Order: sequence, then C-alpha cells, then structure tokens
Amino acid sequence: MTKEHKAALAKGREEGQAVRQYLEALASTRRRPGRQRTPASVEKRLAAVEAELATADPLPRLHLLQERKDLQAELANRTEPKDISELEKRFVKVAKAYGERKGISYGTWRAAGVSPATLERARITRTRG
Repeated sequence: MTKEHKAALAKGREEGQAVRQYLEALASTRRRPGRQRTPASVEKRLAAVEAELATADPLPRLHLLQERKDLQAELANRTEPKDISELEKRFVKVAKAYGERKGISYGTWRAAGVSPATLERARITRTRG
C-alpha cells in the first residue's frame, strides 16, 4: 500500500467517525413523539415511587426499583444539556466530501435529522453540486 493510499484510508475513517458521532448526538437529543414530561412531573413520579417502595411486595418492588433508577437517569440527563457544537463543527468540515464519496443526497441528510442550516454551512445543496 502506498503512503497516499494509507492517507486516504485514514482520512475516510476520520470523516466517517465525525459523521457518525454527529448523527448519534442528533439522535440522542431528538425529542421523542408524544407528550413530553417535565422535570417537575418526573420528580413527582419519583416521590410516588419512593412512597410505594416502603410497602411494596418483592416483585412490584423490583419493578419500582428499576423505575426509580430510570427516573433518576432521566432527571440527570435533563439537567446536563448536551452541547454538540464541537461535533457539528467537525461534521460541517467533512460532510460534503463524505457525502459526495458515498453518494448521500441532501434529502438523505435531512431524513437523518441534519438541519438545513447545518447542511448550508457544510455547503451541501439540494442539487448535490
């Protein structure tokens, strides 16, 4: 393998990693369908679970313990906003070359959740030019 070929492979891996990390971050911050719970409603349910735990039989107690853990994790995730700006900067730098190499159209990027503003910064147009 030539040095140029090795460099091209490394560049492809780096670009792929930047695209993957950005898309994963988008997916993790995307709102889910349905009614959104507020931190207050989560805390209210957490208090109810704590109260139920005191008198719960073993099997319902098991489920309540898991629900408590899930609610605590949900609260922790809400209080720690995810900043994906660095991932977005890396994505913007590589997305056009990656998309052209892999044949990914504007519409496909949009379907994956990438905003029009981000695609514009990455110089990805609807005409794939």
